[in-house]
Amino acid sequence: MRTGVVITPPPGIETAQSIDEMHKNGSEIPEEPISLHPIEVHLLDQLETADTRQTTRREFLRRGLIAGAGTVVLGSYAGIWEPRRVVVRRVELRLPRLPEAFDGTTIAQISDIHFEEFLPASHIRDVVDEVNRLDPDIVAITGDYATKNWGEANVGLRASAKKGAECAPILAGLKSRFGRFAVLGNHDASTQPDIVADALVQNRITVLRNASVPVERNGARIWIAGADDVLQDYADFPKTFHGIPREEMTIALVHEPDAADKVQKYGADLQLSGHSHGGQIRIPLIGAPVLPRLARKYPLGFYQIGKMQLFTNPGVGVVTVPFRFDCPPEITFFALRRP
Repeated sequence: MRTGVVITPPPGIETAQSIDEMHKNGSEIPEEPISLHPIEVHLLDQLETADTRQTTRREFLRRGLIAGAGTVVLGSYAGIWEPRRVVVRRVELRLPRLPEAFDGTTIAQISDIHFEEFLPASHIRDVVDEVNRLDPDIVAITGDYATKNWGEANVGLRASAKKGAECAPILAGLKSRFGRFAVLGNHDASTQPDIVADALVQNRITVLRNASVPVERNGARIWIAGADDVLQDYADFPKTFHGIPREEMTIALVHEPDAADKVQKYGADLQLSGHSHGGQIRIPLIGAPVLPRLARKYPLGFYQIGKMQLFTNPGVGVVTVPFRFDCPPEITFFALRRP
């Protein structure tokens, strides 16, 4: 038999004639194949099922190995490669109130450093070197030098603030023609913000905490206004914009982008923000599954809010998890233009 198994049929079951017997008896050989005995069919079905199971098991293992390899590759990219792959995004902004003397002025923006949370100090040195290669007129740093680990006691908060402050000597290497201007973020404000701010000031970086300063060029003037952190309720917008002539162009530095709905009421022409990290992990066709409060309405890139323009930078550091996917660390390089 085809199964290779000798079977003795039970009583009452007749066996079919073999081909040899038909030749001997002179019987006509049928054109159709001879049907197998039901028991043979049953055994063949068992063998076919075993083969199918073996094939299915091999296919499962093959797919599992492919999925496992894909996970390793994806995890390595998101955890090792992309967080260090700093990109430069060039953005040209048309600002109706920009004085002619400032036409072509450039700003390099960085944000959300989270110093040595997951990335080494060399990462920030690389960012500084890249900013200097761009040769900007103004450098804007929009907060979060420190990282607050939720649930920390006061001693831990002080340590977190001091760790964030350690990036200040590196940021001191940033070069610009008209100044380096910084605001604090929610992580800085949640630790001990004076420690972070003092370290920046000691390294000749102008920290704006509900304050503004003019920048002059060839007899013309624009303003840089910086609000203290909104999320921790330190921001005071009337104080931030106090003394700025309404007819003069103003650039607002505010860590949280969703504050733009309020900021635009004070006559700012441009707001630069961070905070969102762009979500850090962005799923194609879906976007960022997780975004922090006050960064859900305007999480990434360019927006127009009334007469004010807003740009949300995705940051150069990482927080909570050491991953980035489809959202690389970014230096945004703006060229300001008259319409």
